[in-house]
Amino acid sequence: MNQIDLTGRCAAVTGGAQGIGRAVAERFLASGAAVALWDHDSDLAAQTAEQLSSQGTAIALPCDVADLATVEAAATATVERLGCIDILINNAGIAGPSAKLWEYDPADWQSVIAIDLTGVFNCCRAVVPGMIERNYGRIVNVASIAGKEGNPNAAPYSAAKAGVIALTKSLAKEVAQHDIAVNCITPAAAATRIFDQISQAHIDYMLERIPRGRFLKVEEAAAMVAWMVSEENAFTTGAVFDLSGGRATY
Repeated sequence: MNQIDLTGRCAAVTGGAQGIGRAVAERFLASGAAVALWDHDSDLAAQTAEQLSSQGTAIALPCDVADLATVEAAATATVERLGCIDILINNAGIAGPSAKLWEYDPADWQSVIAIDLTGVFNCCRAVVPGMIERNYGRIVNVASIAGKEGNPNAAPYSAAKAGVIALTKSLAKEVAQHDIAVNCITPAAAATRIFDQISQAHIDYMLERIPRGRFLKVEEAAAMVAWMVSEENAFTTGAVFDLSGGRATY
């Protein structure tokens, strides 16, 4: 494992109780950072934080990213307990049901957009002012290859992730003068619990599209993110880093 120096940094990871979020938290701890796991599943987050505590400082905070008030409360609690938020990873998300657009339940549409796109806005809104005040920050938003290509039977998810890419580029320009790097990753699917939300046919479709012939490993995502949030990444901002196993064509 390459050594990334995050000594003394404090990170907030949404959806940090499991999957890519947990892998990122583990990699940050191994790199010397303290980590706050923001997750709507407070019990699982607490279990994860306890399991990771032997590797460094890991705390769990309840957070529904779609609810600005709970996001602001998590941000305040993180600063109180860890001192600041140098790093923000917007990872929390849901897939939503698999269905044709004209058959999609409007309530499901709203839920996916609220969590996958508005949630990123809420977290950035709560954290960025502190980064501007300290003139330093690193933000990584977890988008998806679906945001670049559009997956069939997943219109809200694809639209939300495309929105995350655009939000990333917009915010990056707004804070570029404050040594705040805002980038995103566009991973192909990883075999996490998000698969529980989608059909086997949709899972098969995603796998068929990956030239590597396998799904992304969460540790591979964490390795990419660890460099993106380091001080070494002092110039690149507003960028999209593919983790698509060769699927991405642009």
